[in-house]
Amino acid sequence: MSIGRACRVINLQRSSWYYRSCKDDGPIIDRLSSLAERFPTRGFDKYYAIIRNDGDKWARSRVLRVYREMNLSRRRKHKKRLPVRIREPLQKQWLPNQSYSMDFMSDSLVSGRKLRILKVVDDCTRESLAVWCDYSITGQKVTEVLEQIIVERGKPYQIRVDNGPEFTGKVFSEWCRSQSITVKYIQPGRPMQNAYIERLNRTYREDVLDAYLFESLEELRILSDEWQYGYNHLMPHQSLNNQTPAMANQAALPGALHLKHMTERQQHIPDQQFNQQSNILNEATTNRLT
Repeated sequence: MSIGRACRVINLQRSSWYYRSCKDDGPIIDRLSSLAERFPTRGFDKYYAIIRNDGDKWARSRVLRVYREMNLSRRRKHKKRLPVRIREPLQKQWLPNQSYSMDFMSDSLVSGRKLRILKVVDDCTRESLAVWCDYSITGQKVTEVLEQIIVERGKPYQIRVDNGPEFTGKVFSEWCRSQSITVKYIQPGRPMQNAYIERLNRTYREDVLDAYLFESLEELRILSDEWQYGYNHLMPHQSLNNQTPAMANQAALPGALHLKHMTERQQHIPDQQFNQQSNILNEATTNRLT
């Protein structure tokens, strides 16, 4: 079909078909690009006001058309600015319930629905203290899981976590402050600084997440509870001299109770004497584990 016949069918003038705009939108594109880079959180109205104040007389409709063609109307996500994290060595813990590590894992059901798994580990005994699975886990839920652990085992002195929003949020931070628990944040992009929980995550993924297909959330929760019991009571750990985490906890428990008693008496004991007693306690705990 010829162009003339096609234009007659759709009632379009041939001159309109051959028309090519002579306008050059390059200056407008450059101006909007520079404004979007300098003021990424502002919108079209602010950009156009700046353009008019600078003396450019482009029509508003023309600038708006170019603005939309550049897809600047989409809301741009900005990287969250985290405070500088100081690198701290991963210290070996000699007593249980002194330091915990936490992290999240992700997986999905057969239907494709996403799941999240919160895991908590004792840095001394390598015990898996919690494996909570849900479709989404907020900072409030994290504190509820920790409160349940505190009821069963007591309160830790510190918790090592990454920079996820659940851990950097207001709910978790204020809860730790109210409980007098120190939060140790690792540096962004450095998961090896949280090695205890990362090692546990690998074992959990190999034994559970990669071994089964899950039809429901309840199925994953049942398998996770069974796995946690077997890991804590049946699986020997090389770093614990082939003891299970539960055995290591029982061996170190008397020392932990004695340390709590010593801490309560610290204000009545000179610092040098207290340090000597702490060193003796650490050596005794080491001997129990070996």
